[in-house]
Amino acid sequence: MVYDFSPSRAGEHARNFLGTWNGKLVCDDFAGYKASFELGITEIGCMAHARRKFFDLHVANKSQLAEQALHSIGGLYEVERHAKEMSDEDRWRLRQETAVPIAEKLHEWMLAQRELVPEGSATAKALDYSLKRWVALTR
Repeated sequence: MVYDFSPSRAGEHARNFLGTWNGKLVCDDFAGYKASFELGITEIGCMAHARRKFFDLHVANKSQLAEQALHSIGGLYEVERHAKEMSDEDRWRLRQETAVPIAEKLHEWMLAQRELVPEGSATAKALDYSLKRWVALTR
């Protein structure tokens, strides 16, 4: 794990730091990384950032929808707690058997909820963050 400080959020800093490196980058939705993904770096979404959107929503107004999302994401976290000490093969198997169904159910639920909430609402924004990044979040 590496952290890099830059004096601004300009995308050039991310590009300069990553240089010719090519691998998997766990990150939030910072636009400065987008050019790197087009050059072959694999975007891995950060579930903690997605979770935070629902956590903040729940803290602000005790949203039951946010509470449901937090519960499902908590299920994914629980799988990772069990997977932590496993071999790569066993971890992969556990994720396929346990995490994938949780994630699929969460995705279906988010899509259904998104149709019900007003455009521009805090709830819509929390859902949109995850839905927009779903492929990266589930890599």
